[in-house]
Amino acid sequence: STAITCFTRGLDLRKGTEDVLCPGNCPLWQFYVFGDGVYASLSSVCGAAIHSGVITNAGGAVRVQTLPGQESYPAVNANGIQSQVLSRWASSFSVTAGTKTTALEAVGRSVSTARPSTGKRPKKTLDKKAGNKDCKADIAFLIDGSYNIGQRRFNLQKNFVGKVAVMLGIGIEGPHVGVVQASEHPKIEFYLKNFTAAKEVLFAIKELGFRGGNSNTGKALKHTAQKFFSLENGARKGIPKIIVVFLDGWPSDDLEEAGIVAREFGVNVFIVSVAKPTTEELGMVQDIGFVDKAVCRSNGFFSYQMPTWFGTTKFVKPLVQKLCSHEQMLCSKTCYNSVNIGFLIDGSSSVGESNFRLVLEFVSNVAKAFEISDIGSKVAAVQFTYDQRTEFGFTDHVTKEKVLSAIRNIRYMSGGTATGDAISFTTRNVFGPVKDGPNKNFLIVLTDGQSYDDVRGPAAAAQKAGITVFSVGVAWAPLDDLKDIASEPRESHTFFTREFTGLEQMVPDIIRGICKDFLDSKQ
Repeated sequence: STAITCFTRGLDLRKGTEDVLCPGNCPLWQFYVFGDGVYASLSSVCGAAIHSGVITNAGGAVRVQTLPGQESYPAVNANGIQSQVLSRWASSFSVTAGTKTTALEAVGRSVSTARPSTGKRPKKTLDKKAGNKDCKADIAFLIDGSYNIGQRRFNLQKNFVGKVAVMLGIGIEGPHVGVVQASEHPKIEFYLKNFTAAKEVLFAIKELGFRGGNSNTGKALKHTAQKFFSLENGARKGIPKIIVVFLDGWPSDDLEEAGIVAREFGVNVFIVSVAKPTTEELGMVQDIGFVDKAVCRSNGFFSYQMPTWFGTTKFVKPLVQKLCSHEQMLCSKTCYNSVNIGFLIDGSSSVGESNFRLVLEFVSNVAKAFEISDIGSKVAAVQFTYDQRTEFGFTDHVTKEKVLSAIRNIRYMSGGTATGDAISFTTRNVFGPVKDGPNKNFLIVLTDGQSYDDVRGPAAAAQKAGITVFSVGVAWAPLDDLKDIASEPRESHTFFTREFTGLEQMVPDIIRGICKDFLDSKQ
């Protein structure tokens, strides 16, 4: 059986029938599932398996059978998951229970842990130099060095952090860690690049000296998010960035702004709070909701409480399991949450009203795959004939539901075809305002015919402005024009179908192309 993540989709699997192992403790509210019994291949495999009752949220073995596409997929609420409606999709899958042997194997893999499980199964040996390859993460431990904690509890804190560091399985190909001490002013004690062996990290933690002063945790968190994870300091591309904030009592300053900065930098913030403020002390706390405002998401996963610094050994493994749950690092930058996708839609007379609806269906199905939010991916749409009309810009709709509703409400213009002018208009007016933002920019040009103007110059200007361009041609669209519009390598950025009904089959390839370009840009 193949071990997959919570978010592996049907379209990510290559075989007609495949046995897979779903991990446990997947966040149900995050699943995208389309259909009931038969699921669109855009659906999460593990989400579909839980929805259909094949497995529970404890994970397990699932057999996935590829099926043909359906005309429609219904929305059904089952086993804690609300599936969504989807009209027409190119391929589907069904799920059934895997065999008992594979189910048993899945139990030990329900959450990615740093240590091999201690059952009767053969023990997995960890290559100490390589480290735990199942737990790739760049982690900054932001320890409390304020007068709040004091020298004695500071030493107990160091002892706990050392145990966590050892259990993570630090190594060249596994997790890398560094330490920052928060007090009056933050101090980076050591960076990710300094040590790649648990023994060295443990020694460095033991040598840390107590600084004292106010617990300016917000200041330290902001400093760590901005300065700690640079490539020069050992951060790795494509690896989740995590800050684990240890707080004894409460912070002296504001954490909300620091939390926003961390999210903007793609950092997953965890807060481990110890000895929460007493009722009398609450009056001294600037903002009693400081934990929810600082963590990556206020869903309970990113906050962790310990009653005291004494007897903390039992808290080590659950924290390590959280830090190794790669799929749950919602603030990491991925192709699904860190792109701007502009759709340039041909509204010329040759398209026709019914084909125009198929084009909008294609646009919706591409947009559905991405995590659209105010801090995530964004979508914009422009329709063109000889003229151009911005249907909506990147900042007009910040939820997926609103974007999909806006796409459905686009009205067909009808007219001529001036694709070059439309590309220039979109580069200037739609991408211009976001060109300095954190997201990678993509433009998908959909056209069904010959342009009356030059496309080569405007397309080159768009690419020079940092926009990756995909061209999607239908019917009479000349291949030379499509290649002139597309980014390099042109073969993988140019798509063509003879019929408008062929658009839906291109959706997975477009999504995969965007993700490939996003990852290549991070190498």
